[in-house]
Amino acid sequence: MELYGSYTSPFVRHCRIALLESHMPFAFIETDAAGSAKLSPTQKVPFLKYKEGSVEKMLTDSSAILKYIRETSGRTFFADVQEFNSYCTVNTLLDTAINLFYLEKENLTPKTTTYLARQQSRMETGLAELEKLSLSSKAPYNDAELRIACFLGWALFRNRITLNGLPNLQKFIDGIAAYPHFAATVPKG
Repeated sequence: MELYGSYTSPFVRHCRIALLESHMPFAFIETDAAGSAKLSPTQKVPFLKYKEGSVEKMLTDSSAILKYIRETSGRTFFADVQEFNSYCTVNTLLDTAINLFYLEKENLTPKTTTYLARQQSRMETGLAELEKLSLSSKAPYNDAELRIACFLGWALFRNRITLNGLPNLQKFIDGIAAYPHFAATVPKG
């Protein structure tokens, strides 16, 4: 099994954590935007290559990869609809934050574009919603919590957010930082 991605991607990080938790053997192959554009039809990371019998298969979305890892290792991907909703909420925030990050490199910001101002507002209301969640203080963490942690880790690493006024999220990220699989996947670069 080969997981392709970058060390900084929060989506890749979540998949790496799931693979570490599952104890499934895998190779991590670092790739960049140019590499993923050549190797994946979605032109993004992560993507996973694996074999079922003699047939080589590919998954091109982190959620599909996580479902495969969890179910192959005998775990449930989501326990209930509320956990799944939290996962979807944080995915929206991740997509929003990443788009804002890359558009800023093109000099498009919330200050200059009405649509991006709405996206920045989405970040603020989404973080306030995550703040309301009852998050675990120790492992095992569910996939919604791991996705939240990967989002927060990336957003803090890239200076996209602060957790001022969000004590629940600050306590959560401080606590999960000691989780060995989270610590082993800290972004580099």
